[in-house]
Amino acid sequence: MEPTPNTIRLMQTKFDMNIKPIRNEADYQKALERLELIFDAKRGTLEGDELEILAIIVDNYENEHFPIGMPDPISAIKFRMEQMGMKQKDLVEIVGFKSRVSEIMNNKRKLTLDMIRKLSTNLHIPTEVLIQEY
Repeated sequence: MEPTPNTIRLMQTKFDMNIKPIRNEADYQKALERLELIFDAKRGTLEGDELEILAIIVDNYENEHFPIGMPDPISAIKFRMEQMGMKQKDLVEIVGFKSRVSEIMNNKRKLTLDMIRKLSTNLHIPTEVLIQEY
């Protein structure tokens, strides 16, 4: 197989990066310190490339060791409403009666499948968040 121009350029480039896998907390802390040092690196530079690669490795480690679970459905609705500048009364058009909205928001009534569909469509909340037990 014939090397491509990108492969040849890659082989000719001197790499000053010292990127290693993150295997433990000490490696993670070192990676964060290095990220902080090169955070403002310009794209297309060696430091910019290092920043990009290091960010991917750190993100991988964090997703594996510090996973963030999904919010409960009511918290997700409240958060999205806040983002959209909505009030509880604005949900009446989506969910139904004012009393029903109040019961749902105070965890006294569960969401129905129809409500989940409407909330997902109108508030752009993934259905997998809304269908969880709460």
